Amino acid sequence: MKLSDKTISVLKNFSSINQSILFREGNKLRTISVMKNILAEATIAEELPKDFGIYDLNQFLNGLGLHKSPELDFVNDGYVVIREGKMRSKYFFADSSVIVTPPEKEIKLPSEDVCFELSTEQLDKLLKAASVYQLPDLSAVGEAGVVKLVIRDKKNNTSNDFSIVVGETDSVFTFNFKVENIKILPGTYDVVVSQKLLSRFISKNHDLCYYIALEPDSIFE
Repeated sequence: MKLSDKTISVLKNFSSINQSILFREGNKLRTISVMKNILAEATIAEELPKDFGIYDLNQFLNGLGLHKSPELDFVNDGYVVIREGKMRSKYFFADSSVIVTPPEKEIKLPSEDVCFELSTEQLDKLLKAASVYQLPDLSAVGEAGVVKLVIRDKKNNTSNDFSIVVGETDSVFTFNFKVENIKILPGTYDVVVSQKLLSRFISKNHDLCYYIALEPDSIFE
């Protein structure tokens, strides 16, 4: 079997959330961060023939990159053969016990209190601002009838900040995230936030969803 460019891009993104992954038979990919504050789920075009663990996903993807159009053969229980023409690589699987894996149970938001759309351009500007100004926090703030996303240092009242209005609201709230936890593929997202300190980002470009925990000092009035 071959992995499409779209699947490879999803896996590269997943490797930034957790260096390891347990692939499951079928066409669903799931991963969770070691701190268990980011969970990602995707549906891919390929049908994986079996369950197998990869301890270093970046290394595995770089191994695929040694080939222009690699084929994956899952004929052995202990490893996969990556082949192209006269080239062969044997990549051994990891035991599932050494991989932090998502819970089997489907994740659901406990409530849906704030909704907005986040475009590719807005996401890009926010993350660039965080990098330019070296700011650690992203806050979704509801006030004066609008929802705005603010890049800032919430512990420093005199820090630089950068904000974008992304919607309207009748509520007053401050939902805080760590910028380092916004590990999502570029694209446009439907975002739903629960006052119970959990958010959901559903991609409009891929069959892809992220659940990202909020910081405990978040406020919903």
